[in-house]
Amino acid sequence: MSRRLFLTAAAALLLAPAVHAGTVTHAMGDTDVPDAPERVVVLTNEGTEAVLALGVTPVGAATSWNGDPWYAHIAPRMDDVAPLGKESAINLELVAALEPDLILGNKQRHEEIYRQLSAIAPTVLSERLRGDWMVNFALYAEALGRVEEGQAVMDRFEADVAATSAALGDSLQEEVSVIRFLPSQIRIYQKDSFSGVLLDRLGFARPENQDVDDFALRVGKESIPDMDGDRIFHFTWETGDGKGSAAAREALADPLWQTLSAVRAGRVHEVDDAIWNTAGGVIAADLMLKDVARIYGVTPE
Repeated sequence: MSRRLFLTAAAALLLAPAVHAGTVTHAMGDTDVPDAPERVVVLTNEGTEAVLALGVTPVGAATSWNGDPWYAHIAPRMDDVAPLGKESAINLELVAALEPDLILGNKQRHEEIYRQLSAIAPTVLSERLRGDWMVNFALYAEALGRVEEGQAVMDRFEADVAATSAALGDSLQEEVSVIRFLPSQIRIYQKDSFSGVLLDRLGFARPENQDVDDFALRVGKESIPDMDGDRIFHFTWETGDGKGSAAAREALADPLWQTLSAVRAGRVHEVDDAIWNTAGGVIAADLMLKDVARIYGVTPE
């Protein structure tokens, strides 16, 4: 299925009437799901944000990529949720011990363990990650029997996007560059990324090398000149040993970085890696939207 058709199908799911105890078509085929699942396990960070936004507290979830064990912005809502390991290293014994009646995951992460997951409980896997959180949100809403609730969440989000875009006005003509520092590389993010999708929906221009439907360019410090824009947003992947922050400091102090037009104009903003990239779900998207409004000093109506 093409990406365009997949997005259209996702929109149709949100607009469809709520039907329960049915069959959900997903990345791995068709799965019969329970009427009103009460013990939901979710195996991706963006999926966790989706179920929380839909009014469901999972009994177990993949631990956040950073946090102990949850991102700060969702931690207050995760007190009674069992951590199940990182998305790419789910502990199947812990999943089984929770006796879930529905499991939500992602093909990119969990295709190899789909059979084991399905032996534990009905399992629904979304297709992709990166920029597809809205597509996945629609699927999770259907699997949970909360299509109408999902539509309400999306309606509010789209209204906030439209209001923020209107408030930004001519600022949308700025070419905004999105950079991530990691211990071993630097990423220049493009449109098929979490931040890229939201910036595109707001209507921002992007530098030519970022204005493509791809994920990211993986480069080193020698490519700093390719990171320029009218404004730069950057964030850092911290591994816990300080190497991510050290790499960011090294790049930001590099003479090449000081030559960038955005740096010379004072239009460089450090933002939170979890919100702008790693969490990848609807709650983070809302917080990123608020970050953009704050940075630009606008108040959406």
